[in-house]
Amino acid sequence: MKKNSSADFNMLALDNQFCFALYSASLAMTKTYKPLLEKLGLTYPQYLVMLVLWEKDDVLVKDIGKLLFLDSGTLTPLLKRLETAGFLIRSRDETDERQVRITLTEEGKALKKQAKEIPPQIMCASRQSTESLIKLREQLTVLRNDLNSQE
Repeated sequence: MKKNSSADFNMLALDNQFCFALYSASLAMTKTYKPLLEKLGLTYPQYLVMLVLWEKDDVLVKDIGKLLFLDSGTLTPLLKRLETAGFLIRSRDETDERQVRITLTEEGKALKKQAKEIPPQIMCASRQSTESLIKLREQLTVLRNDLNSQE
């Protein structure tokens, strides 16, 4: 097999695209989460919202949106479905009625115990060491922050 020199490196080849490697890895990760989350009655985006709420309950929608990099048009339907499922309550903020506050129900809080089984299963499925995954997460966080600072 001929080794590519920088002169004949095809910058537009799909397999040479960092963005495609990241995108396809994200799809594979979401696919791996799917059967685990179905047992909890959650989609992957709903799981992310629940992670935020399990870390800090009773937060404003705008704060959840900032943490997840989601606008209210994307976040509101997710929150409505989670409310319908009985995992959270949406209510107007007492100090500013323009703001919507999100609080977990007892059922939403109880779901956290079941969700604790998911990260170890994902780690196992990845076939990566804890250290390599921590390093990769840190690198991706830096990349995300650098790309977001371009806005």
